[in-house]
Amino acid sequence: MSISSLENVPFENPFVDELRGENSGEKGSRQVPGYCYSRVEPTPVQRPHLLAWSDELGEFLGIEKPAERGPAVNALAGNLVTASMKPFAARYGGHQFGNWAGQLGDGRAISLGQVAAVDGTRWEIQLKGAGPTPYSRRADGRAVLRSSLREFLCSEAMHHLGVPTTRALSLVGTGDAVVRDMFYDGNAREEPGAIVARVAPTFIRFGNFQIMAAHGEIDNLRALADYTLRHHYPELGAPGPDAYVRWFEEVARRTAVMVAHWMSVGFVHGVMNTDNMSILGLTIDYGPYGWLEPYDPDWTPNTTDFGSRRYAFGQQPRVAMWNLMALAQALGPLLPDAEVLREGLNAYATTLADTQHALMLRKLGLTPQFPDEDRGLTQALPQALAEPEIDMTWFFRQLSQMAPALVADAGNEDALFAELIAASAYSVAADADRNLRQWLHRYAARLRQEPADAEAIRAGMLAANPKYVLRNYLAQQAIEAAEAGNLSALNRLMHVLKTPFDEHPEHEALAAKRPDWARDKPGSATLSCSS
Repeated sequence: MSISSLENVPFENPFVDELRGENSGEKGSRQVPGYCYSRVEPTPVQRPHLLAWSDELGEFLGIEKPAERGPAVNALAGNLVTASMKPFAARYGGHQFGNWAGQLGDGRAISLGQVAAVDGTRWEIQLKGAGPTPYSRRADGRAVLRSSLREFLCSEAMHHLGVPTTRALSLVGTGDAVVRDMFYDGNAREEPGAIVARVAPTFIRFGNFQIMAAHGEIDNLRALADYTLRHHYPELGAPGPDAYVRWFEEVARRTAVMVAHWMSVGFVHGVMNTDNMSILGLTIDYGPYGWLEPYDPDWTPNTTDFGSRRYAFGQQPRVAMWNLMALAQALGPLLPDAEVLREGLNAYATTLADTQHALMLRKLGLTPQFPDEDRGLTQALPQALAEPEIDMTWFFRQLSQMAPALVADAGNEDALFAELIAASAYSVAADADRNLRQWLHRYAARLRQEPADAEAIRAGMLAANPKYVLRNYLAQQAIEAAEAGNLSALNRLMHVLKTPFDEHPEHEALAAKRPDWARDKPGSATLSCSS
C-alpha cells in the first residue's frame, strides 16, 4: 500500500452513514435527544504547525509525515475538511465520580471518519481540541498544549509498553491562546493551544449506550449495539440477544486485561468515569494520569479526586467492575432477562485475577509451576512495596538485573537486598522495609527453582520490566520547554518511550526516580481534570 499525504487519503464514514444523527450544523451547547451524533465541522485555528508525529503509527496508517505547515497539517488542525470526511461529535452520557451526569458527549473532540491501514483494518481519526460542538457544555472546545502533549506522549508510550490503548498520530500547535484554570483555584491564565489527532478502531464508550438507555431510546440503543457488533465484534455472530451476551462478556474480558496491564506497570488513569471507558477495552482519555512513584495503593494523581480517592491506583480493578455493571444495566433493555449478563461480570473477575498473576510472574521471572505458593508470593508483594514507599518501576528493573546473582546463591543476598531497597525506596522510616526483605528472601528461594538458566531469566525480566515510563515530572519538563518553543525534551522522551525496555545509556537521567523538587510541583506530581 502506498503512503499518501493526509489531505489525499480517502475517508470512510460508517458511524455517520449507518446511525441516526442530527445535521443542523449548530455548534452551540444544547441537549440532543434521539441521536447518536451531531454533524459538526472543526473550528479553524490561526497558525497550525506540526509539533510531533508518530512515525510508526503514520506508516501503519499509510500516511506520510507532513511538513511543519501545509495542507496535511491544516487537516490535522481542523482547518481543512476534505471531500471524503464527514466530521461528527458523538453523543454519550456517563457516571462521573459515581454520579449520573446526563448528556456529556464529544465536547472538544471531532471525528473525521475512518481510514484503511496497510493491513486493511479501519481506524478512526479524531481531533481533540478542534472547537465547540453541541456537547461542549458552555466550554470553548479547545485544548491546551500542556494536556495535549501529555496525551500524545502517553498514548504512544502505553502502546510501546504493550498496554491496550488508543493511539496518537500527531500533536499540532494552533497559534491560538486558550484560557484555563489549571487547578480550579481562581488563577486562570492564557496558555498555548494544541490539537491531538487520536486514533482507534472506534471511540465508542460505555456512555454511548448509557445515554440511550437513560432516555428510553431503545431503537437507538439496539442500532448502536448492532453497529458495534457488526464492525468491531463480527466474530461473535449476527446481532441478537445471544450475541449481545457474548459481546458483553468479551467487553468485560478485554476491560480486565487492560486494567491488569495498568496495575502491572503502575499506571493510574485518574478519571475512570463510565464515559472514559472504551467499548473495545482500550485505555482512553489521558487526562490527570500518573505512574506510581512511591508505591501507594491509595494514590491518585487527580486533585479533583483527593476527597474520596475513588480512582486511586488500588481502586482501579473495583471501579472497572462498577463501570461494567453500569454498562450491563444500560444493555438490559435489549435482553429478555438481563441477569444473563452476570456471567460477563464473573468473567471480568476471573480474567483480571489470572492476567494480573500471569503478568506478575513474568515480571518476577517465574513460570507457573507452583500455583498456590506463587499466588501467595505475588499477593504479598503490594503491601511489602507500600511500607517503604518503593518506586515500582525502578524496583522491578533493578531486580531484573539482580536475577543472575540471586540464582547463583552466592551468600550475599542481604547485601543485595539492602542495595536494592536503598536505591528504590522513598521512605527512610526505621524498619519499614522488614516485610519487603522477608519477601525478597522468599522470592530468591523460589527463583532458584526455575529450570531456565540465569541469563535467560534476566533477559525475560528485562523484557517485562520497563526502564522508562512517562513520569509526570518528565512530562512537565517537556511541557515547559515546548511552551518556550523548545521541542528537544519532547523528542528525547518520545525516542526512549518507543523502546522503554532498552537501556539508552545516553538518556540514563530519564530513568531516574522522581526528584525531591518534583514531589509538590504543579504538574510534576498531581494534576486536575483541567485541559
